[in-house]
Formats: sequence, C-alpha cells, structure tokens
Amino acid sequence: MSTNGAQRALLMGVRRTFGRSWVRGVRSGGGGTGPGAARPGAAVAGAAVLLTGLGPPPRGPLCTSPPPVWGLRRHRSSPGYSMGPHTLRVPMELFALNRRRLCEALRPRVPDGAVVLLQGGDEVPLYCTDVSYNEFKQEAFFQWLCGVQEVGCFVALRVSDGRCVVFVPRLPAEYAVWMGKLRTLEEFKSKYAVEETAFVDEIPAVLQSLGATELLVLRGVNSDSGLTCKAASFDGIDKFKVDYSTLHPIISECRVIKTPLELEVIRYVVRVSSEAHVRVMKSVVPGMMEYQAEAVFRHYVYQHGGCRHVSYTCICCSGNNGAVLHYGHGGAPNDCGVMDGDMCLFDMGANYYGYASDITCSFPVNGKFTADQRLIYNAVLKANLAVMNAAKPGVSWVDMHRLANRVMLGEMAAGGLLKGDVDDMLKAGLGAVFQPHGLGHFMGLDVHDVGGYLDKDPPRPTEPGVSKLRTARVLQPGMVLTIEPGCYFVDHLLDAALADPVKSKFLVADQIARFRNFGGVRIEDDVLITETGCEDLTKVPRSVEEIEKTMKEKEGGVEIPSHITKVKHGLPSNWHH
Repeated sequence: MSTNGAQRALLMGVRRTFGRSWVRGVRSGGGGTGPGAARPGAAVAGAAVLLTGLGPPPRGPLCTSPPPVWGLRRHRSSPGYSMGPHTLRVPMELFALNRRRLCEALRPRVPDGAVVLLQGGDEVPLYCTDVSYNEFKQEAFFQWLCGVQEVGCFVALRVSDGRCVVFVPRLPAEYAVWMGKLRTLEEFKSKYAVEETAFVDEIPAVLQSLGATELLVLRGVNSDSGLTCKAASFDGIDKFKVDYSTLHPIISECRVIKTPLELEVIRYVVRVSSEAHVRVMKSVVPGMMEYQAEAVFRHYVYQHGGCRHVSYTCICCSGNNGAVLHYGHGGAPNDCGVMDGDMCLFDMGANYYGYASDITCSFPVNGKFTADQRLIYNAVLKANLAVMNAAKPGVSWVDMHRLANRVMLGEMAAGGLLKGDVDDMLKAGLGAVFQPHGLGHFMGLDVHDVGGYLDKDPPRPTEPGVSKLRTARVLQPGMVLTIEPGCYFVDHLLDAALADPVKSKFLVADQIARFRNFGGVRIEDDVLITETGCEDLTKVPRSVEEIEKTMKEKEGGVEIPSHITKVKHGLPSNWHH
C-alpha cells in the first residue's frame, strides 16, 4: 500500500463511513438483452424471464446450456441492480412493492404522521486496523425496504402515502481521491427510484418536513440468535416521539411472505448455487482438500452468477467431519484431506443482492456409494421427499419435522440399525440422537430468515429435537424454507443413547458401531410453498443413480499433487511445514 499512516487512517475513515461498495457503486442497467424463452413457472408480474448465455457452458446433465442471462423484460429501462449482462437484473420496483406492503400493514395500527425510520449497516474494521473486516453486506431490514447498498445510510418512509427518503453521508470533496466521483443526491434518487434523497445531517429537518409526529423504529429480538436488532439513532432523535415496539413484528411478517419479484431473485441465486454444487460434485477427487471444494463453489457463483458473497460460512465436511453440524468454523476451516471411501457433506449457498440460498449435497468422494452409504443416504432422501410431498398451506412445520424423523427412523430400522416400534422411538426422542437439529428454516435476505417465532405464532416446542426447530408455524403460500433432514453418527450422542435405558433398547449396538466414523448425510433443498403444495427450487442430482452418473463426468478442475493422491489415511506429517 503506497499511502502513509495518516492517509491510511483517512481511507479507513471513509470506508467505515461509506464503504468500499460506495467506491464502485452497484451496476445498473445491465439486464439481459439476448433472445430467450420464458422459463416455465417463472413469469413474474407479467415479466418474462430471459434465458440466454455467455461464456463456456458448464458440462453435465443438469448444466447443458451456458450460465443463464436473467432479466426482467418490463423493467429493462428502469433503475435496477445487476452484476453484468450475464446476471439477473433486479428492478427497484421490488423494494417499492415492499414499501407499499409495509405501509398497508401499518396504517390501521399507527397514528397519522407516523414515519418509519431505519438505519443501514456500517462497515466494521478488522480489530484496531484501518482494513475492513470483510466486504460490506447491508443490514437485512434496511435492504428489504430500499435496496440501498452503501454504508452509513438511513431511510424514512411516511406511512400515510409511502413517500420514501434515503439519507446518505455528506462526504468532503477530497474523498473523491479515494472513492472516485462522489454521487450527487439526484443520482442517488435516480439509482434507487425513491421520492427524495438528503444528507444524514439533515434527518431532523426532513422529518419535520414530512410532518412526522411519531417515529417507528426497529427494535426486536431475533429468535435464532437471541440478539436485538439495532435501533436507528441520530442527533436530534430526542425531539421526536419514538415507538420501538410496533414495527418489528409487522415488518418481520412482511418478510416471511415473499413477493413474486423477490421469488425471482431467490430462484436465480438458488439456480446459480445448484449449478455450483454440480460443478463441485464433478471436481471432487480423492486426495484433494476440503477447502478446495469451497474454492470451486465460490469461484463458480462469482464468475458465472455475479454472487460476490456467500450466505454463510461454507461447510465442506468429509469423512467423520460430516458429523459436525457447523464445520468450517475458525477451529476447523475445511482443512482436512478428502479421502477415498469417505462421504462428503457440502453445505454452501451463494448470495445475490442480499438474497440467500442454502443447499447441502452429500455424496461419496469416489463417486460410488457403498452399501452402508446407500442405506443412510436413502433414509435421508426418503425423509426429504416425504416432506416435500406433504408440505402445503395449512400444514404444521412441526408435523413435517416429525414426519421426516418417522421416515428416517423407519428406514434405519429396515436396514438393521434400529429395532422396535417407530412410534415408540419418536416418543423416546430417538430422532434427536441422529438428527440433532430442526427440519429447516425460513430463507430470504437472511439465510435463517426472520419471523420464526413472532408473538402471534405457535411457541417453540419443548420435546427433544423438535425444540431445535427455527419455526413452529403453519405453512402459508409465499413462504420460502429449507427442507434439510440429516442423519449423523455423533459419538457423544450415541454414547449417551446407549447408556440411556429407554433409548438403548431401540439401538442395535453392533450395527451402530460400524458407523462410528461414518460422519453424516444431510440433503437440503430450498422450497417455495405454493397455493397447492411445494415447489423445489433446487436443481441438483439427488438419487443415488443421478449422483453416480454425474460424478462420472469429472471436470478435472482441481489438480492434486501426486504425493497427496497416494495418501489414504491422513495427510503427510510435513503437510503444514
């Protein structure tokens, strides 16, 4: 870096105030222009989705055409976000519709003069340095309301008529040296298609001009993390009446039900992630490292889908690591060798314009299932398919969790690992021994999306395993969830079950013993609840036969040194030296 210490401090101050994303801006006007047919089931508000392609085509039965160009025909000349002509173009109308929905939900509950005020995210420095912790990602509620990508911003929404004002930091002219030409307020107004823009230091005056008699500010607890979302705060807020309780449950409920425009973004990012998982599946060979699979995925979704971010830490397990639910953390950063005969469990999802995907694929490293691998995989797959066939409006998600457990335990009993009546197994909590997590979760702008346990909804169950559910709600059209049953052989859970007089009577101990180093299988799909059932948005090989066929079509994209391919039971002793 050529700057001196003072210059670096100035630059970090700029970044903390307004972010790297402000330097480059968000590309707009890059919608698809090539010819193409509308994808069945993907028409959105009368806008046909164009499917054309650029670049070399991915190979394989599920990727027989080039990476798709996605565009919304009706919005091509209007403000929008894209990462180039080969990516989905998202119209700003998506956020205008979100604002209209929120205003309609709030009007019966708030006084005249009520104004929603949200504060966007800030860039976080890496400890005490002048370097950003990571590429900036916008706060999800703020993103949902206006789509603004820059840091340090606010948004005000007058409930009575939906008038929207975006506030941006007032930057000194010399910041253009570091950030390029500074956008004007009019340029921000055009970029995000809002009624008005102003500077952050003008918030009190603008709120007065809007006739604000009460500010609706976001404060509520995330039921997954237990953390409280950040309430907006600015110099002069003490001069206004502030309501901290009304907004959170209403905007959270709005986010639970996706609009057709939101669904197109989710369809896009799930499709890109599906293709990336297929590329990974074709690239895996014995002897490579787990993180190399992560690298293949990340490269594909950025190169071909314009997805700069992933939605969560990539989980790339092989062998016994597959029994670690959130492997990939700082203490186990996908750093083991992928060995012949092991199962892979790869849980990865791209993120596009804030919208998440979340897909898990499980398959044998060498592309051929053993009898034991086939047994466990098919037990999980049958559980997944049972839920997918049963999920529809009016069905309880708790019942879907129990259905998945019932099917999986029944298949394990048929395979000789368990004995006894499945109903008795469920009553004893045996499902939680092999699947110590919930069936799935809402997905949207957060991978574990909001709205799982609002005050009006069923409370969290207390029984083992079922208590891990991230929601206990009854399904409604427009919900997007993951269906992710799993079967894991976790030593301390097995030891506890074998020592339990109730649970142990269902376990065939000598059969269970041979799975001690198996790891686990998870099959995770992203689905949309429709008016009549469930639409699977994920497009990856799922049956044993489909996986084995796909893995024969090797990409050869990861070169493995010869001394690594010879290792069968671990890495060379000097690997880290």
